[in-house]
Amino acid sequence: MNCFIYKSLKKDELYLYLDRKDDFSAIPAELYKSFGRLEFVMELELTPQRKLARVDSAKVIASLQAKGFFVQMPPTVFSAVLPTAARYLH
Repeated sequence: MNCFIYKSLKKDELYLYLDRKDDFSAIPAELYKSFGRLEFVMELELTPQRKLARVDSAKVIASLQAKGFFVQMPPTVFSAVLPTAARYLH
């Protein structure tokens, strides 16, 4: 499965994975706003066996198939997520 990865320019190490390049329509408005400006990082071919740095690729694939997006939170900022945005994660 191809995915497209964007990083938040507002929050370090906060990434958004999409199933379609530049298609942010599946992202709830509150969550989308919390990212601030996004910058395209790369296109990646995901398989369940592919190793990712901080997250299980099978979890990313499942979220992409179910919702069209996946949010990778920075390890040090997870507790600072807006409570309203947190309900949209995974």
